This record gives sequence, C-alpha cells and structure tokens, in this order.
Amino acid sequence: MKIGALNSSLRKPLSATVKKYAEMGIQGMQIQITPEYLIFPDSRLSEIRSICADAGLEISAVCGDIAHTHFGVTEEWRDRSELHKRVVDIAVKLGTKVITTHIGVVPGDKADPVYPILLQSIGDAAEYSGACGTVFAIETGPEKADVLLQLLKDVDSKGLGVNLDPANLRMVSCEDPVHAVELLGPYIVHTHAKDGINTYPGSAAAAYGMREPDGSLRVFTERPATYKEVPLGQGQVPWDGYLAALKKAGFDGFLTIERECGNDREGDIRQAVEFLKSKLA
Repeated sequence: MKIGALNSSLRKPLSATVKKYAEMGIQGMQIQITPEYLIFPDSRLSEIRSICADAGLEISAVCGDIAHTHFGVTEEWRDRSELHKRVVDIAVKLGTKVITTHIGVVPGDKADPVYPILLQSIGDAAEYSGACGTVFAIETGPEKADVLLQLLKDVDSKGLGVNLDPANLRMVSCEDPVHAVELLGPYIVHTHAKDGINTYPGSAAAAYGMREPDGSLRVFTERPATYKEVPLGQGQVPWDGYLAALKKAGFDGFLTIERECGNDREGDIRQAVEFLKSKLA
C-alpha cells in the first residue's frame, strides 16, 4: 500500500503543497476539486498534472464534493449527476481513475422513498464513470457497511466503487472498519487515512443530515451522533486490524491522509506519514 494525502488538508497553494508533500516522502496526492476547476482550460489541467509528476507524486484520486444539489432529491439528482460527469472529465485529464464523493445518506430500508432515487442517480453517474475508464468511489460514513453494500449490488455498475474512510465509520456510525473492509473489500479502490473518536453513539444519519425527495431536511427523533477527529493513531480506528483486513482483501492502493481540523495540520500530516510508514514496514 502507498501513502498519499489530500491537497486541501494542508491549506496551502497547490504548488507549495506538492513541494511539501514530496519532502515528506508522500507518494500520491488526492486533489479536491473546487469550482474553479470547472472552468480551467485543458492547458491548466495539464500543468497541474505535470507539477505533480515532476515532484514524483501520483494523483491518486480527485474529490468531487462541490455540489449544492443532491443525488437523493427528485428535482436535483440530474443536475448532481451532470456535475459528477464534469468532474469525471477533469479526472481523466488529470490522469487519475478515481473520483471520491459523498452521496448523502443511504437509507437502510429499501422501501424508503429516497432509495429508488439514489439507485437512478448513482447508476447514471456510475455508468458514465465506467464508460470513461474511471470509478465513482462512494465515501463511507453515514450508513453501515451492509447498507452501502446493498446499494452497490443493486446499482451493479463497473463504474462504482468505495472510498473507505475508517474514521467516518468508527466515529460517526460506530462501525468496525475491519468488518466494513470484510464486506466492501471487492469494491474498495481508494481510502482515507483519518482517525477519530465517537463521543455519543447517536444517529449517524441525523449527524450528517438527510434530504427528503422534495429537498427538505428529514426530521429525526434520535439524537445525532457526536464525534471528534484526532491525529492518526490517537483515535478509535484499530489500525493493525484494519490494515491487515485491507491487505487480505487485496487492496494495494493509497492510504490518503485527510486532516480536516487542528491548529498544526502540517505537523499532524507529518506525524501521520511516519505512523503509516511504521505500520507498513
């Protein structure tokens, strides 16, 4: 397995981030797609690709979480899918095959009115991804692994996979990441290396927020789960078991460090690199 990092975690300009990550011995970088990428000319995308390659960094994936529309809303899913397709086109030009995205909350009950909308929207986006030689990698978090697995099977597209974030599973859904890998292993194409602690095992769906088919927020009677992100190795992710499960599942891709908070992100990322190196040695 290889060590990567999300460019937005460092909160520096791209060129400075690439240089810093190369100095840290990081092998790859996931690029957070921002609205400006949608209007970049091909020459700029080619330049970004070259900057990374010249520094010895593989572009492991792009993150396409830039939408204000939703896959599970009746009047919005077509716009959301079309935006995903634009991000796929950018990913291809950047030379990567993985597009990670949060899709909202997958209902545990297939009779839920949101479920058929997700089947249609995710299927549409995944088919385009597959046709372009890429994978639409759903990021784990709001739902249990068995619920996500059912959606993957129901969509049944070669263009659909998983970006497994063990911290999201552990700190929000209170799901064992080892069990998640055992269920989702064949679909895992990319991972986030993040850690966290659950502070109240409430509703993950309420914590993330879930849309009704008409776009309104679903009202939950359950108290939302609460949690906090912590530096790698200091949370509840069982790293030895998790990495062993990934290896057993045949995953040999990127463990992409993601740090979304903290006052010393650079220090936390450096520590994460050394932590992962020690585990992979």
